[in-house]
Amino acid sequence: MKQLEGADAVPASLSGLILLTDVRFRPYGIGDGDRLRRMSGRLSRKSLYTRFFAGTPRIPDTYAAQLAALDHWDREAMVALLDGEMIGLAHYVRDRARPCRADLAVLVADPWQRHGLGRRLVAYLAALAQRRGITGFDADVILENREAMLAIRQTWPAARPRTRDGAAHYDLPLPLPAA
Repeated sequence: MKQLEGADAVPASLSGLILLTDVRFRPYGIGDGDRLRRMSGRLSRKSLYTRFFAGTPRIPDTYAAQLAALDHWDREAMVALLDGEMIGLAHYVRDRARPCRADLAVLVADPWQRHGLGRRLVAYLAALAQRRGITGFDADVILENREAMLAIRQTWPAARPRTRDGAAHYDLPLPLPAA
């Protein structure tokens, strides 16, 4: 399995000087279930709530089961690993009714949020999705998750959300706009 290299620096406040070059990016694999469960310990209640739209003390078993059943075509995930531990994950599921579209979700461990890790995961995932005929992502973000909405606005400056039922829905075209 090919591991992709990072390139940007992460502030020294994260346990010494750690660079994104220290982070390995690769598709989610069969042995990643335990890493995913351990990542729960690096997620705050807020992070879990804003990702899963519900109060949950850890990553739900149903989500872990969905990732274990990835087919790496219609359902794919990229992970970020540091010292063999998962610190982030981006995941898509192709829309059966509109096969050129896929739902996108991102989860980054709290110490790594707001340092470019989610953007890097989405960029790698988007490249895979495009090669598989996906021309755009759909993303639903709970309105309290201002950080995610800012990240979307920074990555897709032209994207405008539609809000309903306490969430912002984004239509995100691929390829990613040039940074």
